[in-house]
Amino acid sequence: MKVRDILREGIAKLEAAGIDNAEYDARELLKQAYGMDTAEFLMNLDRTLCPGASGGSEPSDITECPGDCGAKLTFDTSINMRSRRVPLQHILGHVGFMGYDFKVNSHVLIPRQDTELLCETVLANEKISSNKVLDMCTGSGCIAISLKLIGGYEDVAAADIDKDALNVALRNASINKADIRLITSDLFENISESFDIIVSNPPYIATARIAKLEPEVREHDPLKALDGGTDGLDFYKRIIEACTLKGSKEVLKRGGRLYFEIGFDQAKAVSELMEEAGFTDIRTVKDLAGLDRVVYGQRSF
Repeated sequence: MKVRDILREGIAKLEAAGIDNAEYDARELLKQAYGMDTAEFLMNLDRTLCPGASGGSEPSDITECPGDCGAKLTFDTSINMRSRRVPLQHILGHVGFMGYDFKVNSHVLIPRQDTELLCETVLANEKISSNKVLDMCTGSGCIAISLKLIGGYEDVAAADIDKDALNVALRNASINKADIRLITSDLFENISESFDIIVSNPPYIATARIAKLEPEVREHDPLKALDGGTDGLDFYKRIIEACTLKGSKEVLKRGGRLYFEIGFDQAKAVSELMEEAGFTDIRTVKDLAGLDRVVYGQRSF
């Protein structure tokens, strides 16, 4: 079989299963199964592959088949998993975010392009490298690690209630050589220090909406990373309330900024919560689709 024939077979199966972006997903799964990078894949679309070839710098010719070495079986298995709506990123085991590679599994929310805007907004506003930064509800650690590596902040902490998620964040920090601190905490329960910047992509899906999400999200992302309570605002309320405390529990310094990723219809509600708590200079940032995606404000009290 030629590379393009194997790819076409995979695309057809994914399309039959109703998978969006079937061509992209099949291509990525084929590259992984046969050990090709993008350049090798493009150069060898018309080459004949041994169905079991494991890959390498050049695909094997069918006349040189070393036997059943499993690549075609790996590809077919991956295609079947994707057809059952297992996320592509879980099958591949990693995802790109802010120019870095992050390991992912069922314990963490898959980093999404929308969240890059949250990082970009912080980086555009916060230029002082001595700022202390906290990423609350860190999951895979993608936000904290990206801010550390790109922003060069001296002290970046990442907190999450889930130890399995923090193990993923620890691995990602090690892979990307990012010196961040990891804190196991139910929000600010185990945090007694103050930060100049707090950033969070908290659970913000209203409970009733979860059943209507795509199967890739509903069945494979961790529920605790999705469920924001009846109105989707539970975690915003708790984080904002914690940031208003003074004294020994003053987690956000006076003059510091609080940054949130939000659902497309939550800007008004989250902005009002921050305004009622005393935050000033509250702003909303839209994503590339023109949807509200980030809300941030300054603690001036």
